[in-house]
Amino acid sequence: MSRAIRSVFASLFSVAVAMSPIAAQQPQVQDQPAPIAHQNLDKEQKKKIKRTLKELDTPYRQWLNEDVVYIISPDERNAFLQLATNEEREQFIEQFWLRRSGNPDLPDNDFKEEHYRRIAYANEHYASGIPGWKTDRGKMYIIWGPPDEIESHPTGGTYDRPMDEGGGTTSTYPWETWRWRYLEGIGENIILEFVDPSQSGEYHMTMDPSEKDALLHVPGAGLSLMEQMGLASQADRFTRSDGTNLPTSLGGTPASLDEFNRLELFAKVQQPPPVKFKDLEAVVTARLVRDQMKFGWRTDFLKVTNDTVLVPVTVQVPNSQLSFRTRDGIHSATINIFGRVTTLTGRIVQTFEESVSRDFPDSLFQQSVKLQSIYQKSVPLRPGLYRLDLVIKDVDSGNVGVINTRLAVPRYEDEKLEASSLILADQIEHVPAKQIGTGQFVIGSSKVRPRLDGDFTTADKLGIYMQVYNLQPDAKTHKSEATFEYTVKKGEQQIMQFKETSEEMKQTGDQITIERLLPLATLSPGKYTLQVNATDSLSKQTVSRTAEFSVKAPLDTKTAANVTPGR
Repeated sequence: MSRAIRSVFASLFSVAVAMSPIAAQQPQVQDQPAPIAHQNLDKEQKKKIKRTLKELDTPYRQWLNEDVVYIISPDERNAFLQLATNEEREQFIEQFWLRRSGNPDLPDNDFKEEHYRRIAYANEHYASGIPGWKTDRGKMYIIWGPPDEIESHPTGGTYDRPMDEGGGTTSTYPWETWRWRYLEGIGENIILEFVDPSQSGEYHMTMDPSEKDALLHVPGAGLSLMEQMGLASQADRFTRSDGTNLPTSLGGTPASLDEFNRLELFAKVQQPPPVKFKDLEAVVTARLVRDQMKFGWRTDFLKVTNDTVLVPVTVQVPNSQLSFRTRDGIHSATINIFGRVTTLTGRIVQTFEESVSRDFPDSLFQQSVKLQSIYQKSVPLRPGLYRLDLVIKDVDSGNVGVINTRLAVPRYEDEKLEASSLILADQIEHVPAKQIGTGQFVIGSSKVRPRLDGDFTTADKLGIYMQVYNLQPDAKTHKSEATFEYTVKKGEQQIMQFKETSEEMKQTGDQITIERLLPLATLSPGKYTLQVNATDSLSKQTVSRTAEFSVKAPLDTKTAANVTPGR
C-alpha cells in the first residue's frame, strides 16, 4: 500500500461532518434550545428537526443544548437532530469528540477532558444567579480557553481614559478585559471587554468601551480632554452612529474601535471554534478525489459463536474504471484496496489491505472491460456498532474512491430463531477439504460469490445462500424439523413459490444452511423480490429474509459471468 493512499485514508478517517462558517450561536441565558441553521433544508426537514428537538430524550437534549452548545457547528447540530435512534446519537457523540481529539489513537480524549474542565471552571468562577456556563465570560472561556492576560477591576473605581477613547478621568462600574495573543481563525492580539453595570456580578461582553463609564449620564462629570477644553460637548457622545457613547478623541477613531471591526470580532468570537484536522491539505485533496472511482460494496453477517459474527466485506469495481497498461499483448491494471474497522471510540479492530491485479489478453480485452472485478475479506467481529472505512486506488491513474459508513453487527440470541444475511450469488460450489474456511468467498465448505448489483440474465442461475440458527431439537429424536418457503414476486404479483423441509435437505441439526441454485429461464425481464421464510416446526417460530434482484435478456456475446474474481 502506497504512502499516498495511507495519507488519504488517515485524513478521511478523521472527517465525519464537513464544517462551514455559518452565523454564530447566541448565549443561552434561559433554558431554550440554540437556534437552528435552516440553510439548504426543505420544509419537511425543518419540521422534523423541530419535532425531534422537542421529543429528544433528556440526556441528548442536555448534551446538545448545554454540554456542546457553544462548540457544535450548525451543520453538526442539524445532522444530530436528523438522527432516528439513540444508537445513532451515541455514535454521533463519539465521533464528535473523536474529530476534535489531538490524538484519536489514544483512549483518552484530550479535547473532551479539557472542554468539561472549562465548563466546571466557568461554573465555579463566573456564576451570578445563573450557572457560570451561561454567562458571557463563561461562554468565552469554554470556547477559547483561558486568556493570556486578564485586567480585572472588580470594584470599578477611577479610570484614566486612553487618548483613543478621548482621555480624561472618570469612574467605572466593575469591568474586565481579556486578551489572547492569538485565536485560530480570528487573529492576533484579541481583546474582549466585560462590564457589570448592575454591580450584581453579572458581567456581559460589550462592544462599547464607554459602557463601563459610571458617570456617562452625569452632567459635567467624567469629562474628556476635549470636553474640558470646550472643544466638544458631553451631549455629542449620544449622537454617535457607531454604537458607542465615547467622547470625541483628538486623533480620530483608531482601527481597533472601528464599528465594522468591532462587529466582525463580536461575531467571530461567538462562532464554534474550527475543528483541528490532522492534515487540512490532505482533507481538501480527499474531498476532490473521493468521487473519482465508483465501486460497489456490501457486508454480510454470519454467526460463528454466541459472541462472534463473521462479516464478509465485499468490494466490486467496474473494469471500465481501471487504467490498463498494454505490454506484449496483455492488458494489465492494478488497484490497491485498504480497509479499516474501528470502534466508536476510535480503537482499531481490523485493518486489511490487498493489491489486486487484472490481466487480459488482447482477444478478451474488449469483452472483459465491460465486466467487474470483485474482492472479499471476511472479518470476525463481536456484536456492536463499528465504523467501516474502505479506500481503493488505481495504481496507474492515481484515482481514489472512498466509503465511510456505520457497521452494525447484530447479536444472535440463543433462544430465538435467527438467520444470517440472505446472499444472492452468481456462484455457489463446494471447495476441496483443504480450502474449507479459507480464501475469498469461502463460507465453511462452500464458495459463495455475491452478485452485488443483483443483476442476472435469463441464462443465469440465481444462487441463494442463508444460514438458519437455533432450531429446536425434538426431545426424543434430537433432530430439528423445519420448513423453508421461497417466494419470488414481481411487484405485488407472486411469480413463483416452492417449499422444502430440513428432512429433504438432509440437515436436522440446530443450524441449517440453505444453498440453492434457482434457474431464471422462466422469468421475464424485470425487477423481482425474493423472500425466504424459515419456520421451526417445533418452536413455531419463523424468521424471514428478503433480497431484490433483476433479470435481463442474455448478452449477445456469451460470457461465463459478469464478474471476475479479484485474485
